[in-house]
Amino acid sequence: MGAQRTADARPQIGEGLVRRLVDSQFSQWAGMELKLLDPAGSDHVIYRLGEELSVRLPRHSGAIGQARKELQWLPQLAPHLPLAIPVPVGVGEPDFGYPWPWAVSRWLDGEVVTVDALGDSPGAAVELARFLAALHGVAPEGNAGEALTGRPLSDRDRATRVAIAEVGGLFDAAAMTGLWDAALSAPGWGRSPVWFHGDFHTGNLLARDGRLSAVIDFGGLGVGDPACDLMIAFTLMSADSRAAFRDALGVDDATWLRGRGWALATGLNAYTHYAAVDPRVAAQTTRQITQALIG
Repeated sequence: MGAQRTADARPQIGEGLVRRLVDSQFSQWAGMELKLLDPAGSDHVIYRLGEELSVRLPRHSGAIGQARKELQWLPQLAPHLPLAIPVPVGVGEPDFGYPWPWAVSRWLDGEVVTVDALGDSPGAAVELARFLAALHGVAPEGNAGEALTGRPLSDRDRATRVAIAEVGGLFDAAAMTGLWDAALSAPGWGRSPVWFHGDFHTGNLLARDGRLSAVIDFGGLGVGDPACDLMIAFTLMSADSRAAFRDALGVDDATWLRGRGWALATGLNAYTHYAAVDPRVAAQTTRQITQALIG
């Protein structure tokens, strides 16, 4: 496999490659045990390295900026947040035919949160609201605003309408179109830009002993309208816990409506790309879409 690849090509990532990358670039961790984390999501291959570290390698070109982004910004955000987040300790360089930067971070113990475990928990919902309030309350500094400005919801208009047409026989097309039109028409974020996680859904939360412990995967980290982070209300929560979440976060009607739009758009995108090949994604995104329609 050559180092020069087309933008959409996906490198083959196995333990032998990861071993060579780690041992050659981070001699202090050479020879430490590697253990594949499976499933690890659609963006990265993840190996646990020893007991305290993880190695994350992008699967595709859309994820190649995450390693350096997290190394730059997460250490600045972590002290302000009430839940643990990844602590990057190094960024590796392309080598041995692997074409992109990759990351070594501190390992975070925990199990991926599930709807069955915490979906009905008002306490967990309030904890998540407090996390978002803390994140949104950290003032962006330096070049964060310029470098990480989020895309508006309207950028997803064409793709979302195509997806609505594609799945109209499975979900209520009229209801989806109505929600999408309303979300695009809602008043925009009228305050100063704030930090947002950008991919705040159930799969990026960890729990230990039945309680939330960490938030992971900050590839979507950005600055702007925080409505995108409200998707957690529709991927995880029941009606009662969602109400507790909204009350604790103090979300106004326009932001809530934009948040429903983000949940619909991202749910449709994942459903149309992955549901046919991954039953887990199919179930998760079906719930996300239907809960966004309920509101």
